[in-house]
Amino acid sequence: MSDDVLRQAPLFAGLDEDASNSLVTSMPETAIRRGEALFNEGDEGSDLFVVTSGKVKLGRTSPDGRENLLAILGPGQMFGELSLFDPGPRSATATAVTDTTVRSLGHESLLPILTEHPDVARALLHQLAARLRRTNEVVGDLVFSDVPGRVAKALLDLSSRFGRRADDGVHVHHDLTQEELAQLVGASRETVNKALADFAARSWVRLEPRSVVILDLERLQRRAR
Repeated sequence: MSDDVLRQAPLFAGLDEDASNSLVTSMPETAIRRGEALFNEGDEGSDLFVVTSGKVKLGRTSPDGRENLLAILGPGQMFGELSLFDPGPRSATATAVTDTTVRSLGHESLLPILTEHPDVARALLHQLAARLRRTNEVVGDLVFSDVPGRVAKALLDLSSRFGRRADDGVHVHHDLTQEELAQLVGASRETVNKALADFAARSWVRLEPRSVVILDLERLQRRAR
């Protein structure tokens, strides 16, 4: 199952079965416990990682100790691409949100793959472009969107990756604390809790520990605009 999830990563785009199998065998697996850091901001590194189970959060810490979450990643998603192409200090800290396994690929192992399989290079460039586009959207949201709008957008993003449809709505097991959810949208915990309570009072969502059930997807989408 781990290998099947691994092959969903853009890294495997365009590879035939033999090349894909060869790449899988060159990517060692690492297990990290909930709350454990895989690497810290400023650490030297040159590996790309693919989540094969669990969830990882990428975050940065300001000089005064405030934390900001850049992304929550789940199975099949990659991180560390910048260090893969340009080895150097990590730009963020990667921490396991749940018990997690990842597979890694080093800089030196990537070079012959890119030479033999140009489609891999194109897939990785597409991944980097998507990450940059997402960063631009986040900056725009912080400037132009209010906190409830950002909370609604964050819930929709989490639901698209971790949601499970049921008769009573979309169950989103994000595994985040209230503080982490606030860090993800760039607001205080109190303000985010107020927005969530308002959504619940309107019957748009039902709040549960480290999860949420989206009851009215359409209204939440309207609020996110």
